[in-house]
Amino acid sequence: MTETRPTATAAPTSADGRHRLISTEEITRAREILADAGHLPGSVRVAYLGLIDPPRGDSPSADDGAADRRFRVFLLDTEGAAPKDVRLSVTRGTVDEVIELDTAVTGELPVLEEEFEVVEQILSTHPDWLAALGKRGLDVAQVRVAPLSAGVFEYPEEKGRRILRGLAFVQHHETDSAWAHPVDGLVAYVDVAAKTVDQVLDFGVVPVPAEHGNYTDPELTGPLRTTQKPIEITQPEGPSFTVTDGNHVEWEKWSLDIGFDVREGIVLHDIGFRDGDRVRSILRRASIAEMVVPYGDPAPTRSWQNYFDTGEYLVGQFANSLELGCDCLGEIHYLSPVVAGADGRPREIRNGICLHEEDASILAKHTDLWSGIAYTRRNRRLVISFFTTVGNYDYGFYWYLYLDGTIEFEAKATGVVFTSAYPGDGYPYASEMAPGLGAPFHQHLFGARLDFALDDGPSRVEEEDAVRVPTGPDNLRGNAFTRKRTVLARESEAARDAAPGVGRSWVVTNPQSRNRLGEPVGYKLHAEGNPTLLADDDSSISRRAAFTTKALWVTRYDEDQHYPTGDFVNQHAGGGGIPEWIEADRDIDTQDVVVWHTFGLTHFPRVEDWPIMPVDTVGFRLRPEGFFDRSPVLDVPAPSSGGHCHR
Repeated sequence: MTETRPTATAAPTSADGRHRLISTEEITRAREILADAGHLPGSVRVAYLGLIDPPRGDSPSADDGAADRRFRVFLLDTEGAAPKDVRLSVTRGTVDEVIELDTAVTGELPVLEEEFEVVEQILSTHPDWLAALGKRGLDVAQVRVAPLSAGVFEYPEEKGRRILRGLAFVQHHETDSAWAHPVDGLVAYVDVAAKTVDQVLDFGVVPVPAEHGNYTDPELTGPLRTTQKPIEITQPEGPSFTVTDGNHVEWEKWSLDIGFDVREGIVLHDIGFRDGDRVRSILRRASIAEMVVPYGDPAPTRSWQNYFDTGEYLVGQFANSLELGCDCLGEIHYLSPVVAGADGRPREIRNGICLHEEDASILAKHTDLWSGIAYTRRNRRLVISFFTTVGNYDYGFYWYLYLDGTIEFEAKATGVVFTSAYPGDGYPYASEMAPGLGAPFHQHLFGARLDFALDDGPSRVEEEDAVRVPTGPDNLRGNAFTRKRTVLARESEAARDAAPGVGRSWVVTNPQSRNRLGEPVGYKLHAEGNPTLLADDDSSISRRAAFTTKALWVTRYDEDQHYPTGDFVNQHAGGGGIPEWIEADRDIDTQDVVVWHTFGLTHFPRVEDWPIMPVDTVGFRLRPEGFFDRSPVLDVPAPSSGGHCHR
């Protein structure tokens, strides 16, 4: 059979300005445009500033041939005026749209970093808070308050107001880990806009755990190991990848642009793979569009705990500046994204993105008894990563590209577990980490947004299950098994659970492009199959984070449908994002679609997770499924001898 793929060419790159990283000059210009239009008086803060993706099929349209660089900005007025959702063009120097928001309906803008300090400051002089601390014999000067997103519960008076909730921890000295000393039975509700305290709830004195958790203290570390010999990773001829135009990457046969958004962190654009003399498109855009951490302890001080680290806190703004030898090993290329601070001025996150390649064990191996050929090829992967710190937890976001066309994402969770007092033996909703110290059960749930464009065409999504065939006339020995593929034709049909028992996966194909066997080219999504949201269907978090209730969703592409929770998740009552969009029940078969994949960790904290948690990982994998005509790695050379491979 002859192939019927459309002609594929190199995907548009950052050279035309479509996907280059945001620059200092652009943020400065955006601020000037807002100020000139009267949108930046002294009381206004920038809660979000991000680049708007070019429309489908967009080509450079400005007079000088550059792409139109459009930005979306959320503006919060600390004096109480309605917040604004603004769209502007730094290319044309225009404000294109201004929407005033009714936060009682839309939800609140993301939490500002400056609001973190407000909670502790307000409480430090509030008589009810001081009285509660006094009952416990605590000095307010030694009490830290964790400023935590409020969620939406049975408090109608909170609607349309910016609320944070505060839990207290004791810090005995400047370098003391306050997470070791939770002040349980006490919580405060604070209006950070009005700078008032709504409630101080005191459910009774609970002993504060006394044992410290200072994980660098010699008392805990003991003598440091002296057994580790150096591991040196060297590439004497440099890395195999190239970076041009600031963020366009070519590695082996891969081609892509690396973007960065203050809400999502790393965003990968126009991912393609060279096949012969052409670059074939795979994904237009890939990102982790939301992350939520729901807690499972029903105690009144914590039953409201659930944090949307992406939508409420903007994980990108807390990206770490990475260090060679500590965070990254080998021949490293760093990118330093620029984000806007609350004052609208640019801030560079130096070395915020790490790019390197690493050995990835065996790619293919066979020793043939008939031909006598002993064949070994080693795999390697390109690693694109950043790390962010959100309160007590640290998260690494790692994208991997492999020689065989596989794309993989891995989240690394580490840091310090959120703590509480431990109520006693047999408490079913928390683990005891140290004497009297608990850590509530919780989940880390991620939402990937995968914008497929296999050979630049439309997508069909099929669910694949392994099927056991019963013994019968066509299966006399009972050994047969097969697979079943089901087309997900409408959005209502595409809300799907993982099913590890039948090896469930999802195959995305382009029926308009076929391989040499006449089959549509495709990629398969392999899920890890861990639990999705464990909270009750009737819970507030289930309504607000509906995307976490299923492992897969497929929606018709719409440039305004970007986040699975909707645009404004902070104090939004729920039902926004995916559940709202799929009410239209649009046709998704052989259409321009977005695949949303929910995956995550369910964390029953271990004693070994205290006082600092070793990395735990979770992710997913995309593998070619008939995308190529044969193995795409036949041209990978044998390992060089060079003292490393004996011949």
